[in-house]
Amino acid sequence: MNRKIFTIIFITFLIITGIFFIFKKTPSNNEVVFWTLQMSDFAPYINGVISDFEKENPDIKIKWVDVPFSEGEKRTLASVLSDNPPDLVNLNPDFSATLAHKGALWEIQKSELSQFNEEILKSLETDGKMFSIPWYATSAITIYNRDLISSVPKTYRQLSEIAPQIRKKGAYITLPNITENDTMLKILNKYPKEKKQYVYTLFKNLYSNDLIPKETVTMTLSEALEKYMSENIALIGAGANFLNMIKENAPQTYSKTDVAEQIKGDLGQNDFSLMNFVIPLRAKHKKQALKFALFLTNDKNQLELAKLTNVLAVNKQTLNNDFYKKYDKNDLMAKARVISAGQLNKLQPVFRTQKNQKEVNNLVNNAVQNILLNKGETEKILKELDNNIKLLEK
Repeated sequence: MNRKIFTIIFITFLIITGIFFIFKKTPSNNEVVFWTLQMSDFAPYINGVISDFEKENPDIKIKWVDVPFSEGEKRTLASVLSDNPPDLVNLNPDFSATLAHKGALWEIQKSELSQFNEEILKSLETDGKMFSIPWYATSAITIYNRDLISSVPKTYRQLSEIAPQIRKKGAYITLPNITENDTMLKILNKYPKEKKQYVYTLFKNLYSNDLIPKETVTMTLSEALEKYMSENIALIGAGANFLNMIKENAPQTYSKTDVAEQIKGDLGQNDFSLMNFVIPLRAKHKKQALKFALFLTNDKNQLELAKLTNVLAVNKQTLNNDFYKKYDKNDLMAKARVISAGQLNKLQPVFRTQKNQKEVNNLVNNAVQNILLNKGETEKILKELDNNIKLLEK
């Protein structure tokens, strides 16, 4: 009898132990599903970070899924509204804010985000709350030809004053792609609202007096770069990565090229772009996802990513590293990086997208074209523009 009881107890023990190990070893029991947008080129880096994290946190597993950029928003929207969304998703701030307004994201306490640049964090606030974790940024600089321009303009007003001097040399000061996407709106954001008409008039005067190319009303940034490389324009506002394109495709122009801070308006802030992470409200492993996101964006990992790419870190400690503070005078890329990183200290007031942003962009771009092409009085065109935007907001 005692032997039977012992056998039953022993078998019961084996069953319980087996169940325990099955659940302990099943990765999906504590597996963070992590989505990025078209980062497969940096797989060795991301896999290395994941490996380091899992060594420090053996109870958490990371499953990385890289999503094509073109499918990011569509797949994310479908997933966050389902019962089984990814735990951590790489998005742009605009779409993140849209999801936050829909109540689809987990709120992150600001105290958890003390490692990040304060200006960046302010830009991510939605109604005073945080639903995003910054990952990396970019901030355009002024790339200019030293042979064509001796004094780089700091503001659009200075740009308009210098333009006639450049035109006498047979070139144009710049080709502003002000009818591409939200370019004009970002320029307007650099001025108080009451100076909106001044900005439109400034570009109209440049255009009417043949101080910027006629192609301004149609050309994109990529086409403006071609004009710069052929030395038809003196400067271009673009990311530091454009320097590599100039060096490879127009070495003679590159030898005359230097960089400076981006052109500002009256408010003095800088444009920037950002990528961030969000944690869906229905995610199963929110705290583990936050822990991994903060690990991915710590000082060490941010610096490693920055050295692999042309992006800017958003971690405060990383931004204080010599990599972002010092440069050799003969290293133009390093100079551009230092200038660009410094611009992250003045981002407010940030440009925020509006409801029906694409339609707003189209209205603004059509208005700019009509003003430049003199298809009506500026004041009347702007009044009509305001009325059309108000209709969209209803």
